[in-house]
Amino acid sequence: MSKNLTTRSEDYSKWYNELVVKADLAENSGVRGCMVIKPYGYAIWEKMQAELDRMFKETGHQNAYFPLFVPKSMFEAEEKNAEGFAKECAIVTHYRLKNDPDRPGKLMVDPNAKLEEELIVRPTSEAIIWSTYKGWVQSYRDLPLLINQWANVVRWEMRTRLFLRTAEFLWQEGHTAHATKAEAVEESEKMMNVYADFAENFMAIPVIKGIKTETERFAGAEETYCIEALMQDGKALQAGTSHFLGQNFAKAFDVKFANAEGKQEHVWGTSWGVSTRLMGALVMTHSDDQGLVLPPNLAPIQVVVVPIYKTDEQLEAITAEVDVLVKAFKKLNISVKYDNRTTQKPGFKFAEWELKGVPVRIAVGPKDLENGTFEVARRDTLSKEVISKDGIVTYISDLLEQIQKDLFEKALNYRNTHITEVNSFDEFKQVLDTKGGFVSAHWDGTAATEDKIKDLTKATIRCIPLDRVEEAGSCVFTGGESIGRVLFAKAY
Repeated sequence: MSKNLTTRSEDYSKWYNELVVKADLAENSGVRGCMVIKPYGYAIWEKMQAELDRMFKETGHQNAYFPLFVPKSMFEAEEKNAEGFAKECAIVTHYRLKNDPDRPGKLMVDPNAKLEEELIVRPTSEAIIWSTYKGWVQSYRDLPLLINQWANVVRWEMRTRLFLRTAEFLWQEGHTAHATKAEAVEESEKMMNVYADFAENFMAIPVIKGIKTETERFAGAEETYCIEALMQDGKALQAGTSHFLGQNFAKAFDVKFANAEGKQEHVWGTSWGVSTRLMGALVMTHSDDQGLVLPPNLAPIQVVVVPIYKTDEQLEAITAEVDVLVKAFKKLNISVKYDNRTTQKPGFKFAEWELKGVPVRIAVGPKDLENGTFEVARRDTLSKEVISKDGIVTYISDLLEQIQKDLFEKALNYRNTHITEVNSFDEFKQVLDTKGGFVSAHWDGTAATEDKIKDLTKATIRCIPLDRVEEAGSCVFTGGESIGRVLFAKAY
């Protein structure tokens, strides 16, 4: 099997695009800007979804589902949110087609079927959900309201890239309502921490927790908490956001409750979400020039077993041995595939599973049966070892844990060596152009400076780290007063 992948050093963007397609994760569709997520890619997304869903439910949230369409008047009720998404909205104006009299067999929009009010295809669901919450909340006894939905959304994109930016994508969006500001802020921070936990312990991606500047904040939010990750090409990727909405949506949709004293108050809100762009983060953080590298905790297939044989009798003997092995793995909830296809040779299978990032490959042939051994190959390091069959199951179980840990440590080391403190704008530009990564610099706190730096360098403030040291300094661009460093980077 010839991979013919462009190398990362040659063209990182092309490498990514080719890898997503060749590893059978996704492909462009017949609908411009939209993607088809293929079974192998969707299996990874399902594992992500299952873990996140478990974590949401463990923190008291329930799933529900709300309409895809939002009436235009409802969408524009919260003005900042509507304005922020206006240019990305897809709009339904008619409700029917009819036969085209001038083109037999073709259809046209029926001009007599114009909707009285246009419908927005949701770019996010705050409007439809908060209009619903008005009927769900009357008393403090109805709070907190902790709801999540798994859905698709549409944001019209001109320049698309599989998983990272598509017109339609899959995500989850949590929307909660609380009796007090303190509870809502606590919820926003809690969900940011849930995302960070998932990114680090399942995706093996180290993240920086922080808050967005006013310019980068979610439209309609009072504060946006985020987790920022660093890809292998030195660009940042926003891996999850959690928004403290204040009472903005509650006031826009008149969501009130009677407190313990019987007084009417507006509730306090949050929203938070991650999307299939996490798939892009997974690919770009760990993969190499041979293909995908998947962390065991999210790999649909954790172990693949490839038989090496010349005769049917040899295959039969190998299969009998492998069947015992597969059962032992399944008892430990290790997902395993026995690739006994007779249509492909072992070399092809090795290359295919390497491309698809399966963490561990076991090869077994007649000599292994004689010696009571298996050949074990790690995908992350491409190293091989011969292991006795007596201890193979425990060895593989421990190895999967080690690979998960090693992938995180490797990514953490890369991230930590690509956070660079600078004190002048020349130094700022030099680091961005030659090294990349996060640039830690003082900023005077103004949107004007933020915009000017973005115009000149294409770098944005990714976050104000939650653990930053408050220290007096001079803005890297204007020389104005600063109370601490922020992280700049070029980003996806």
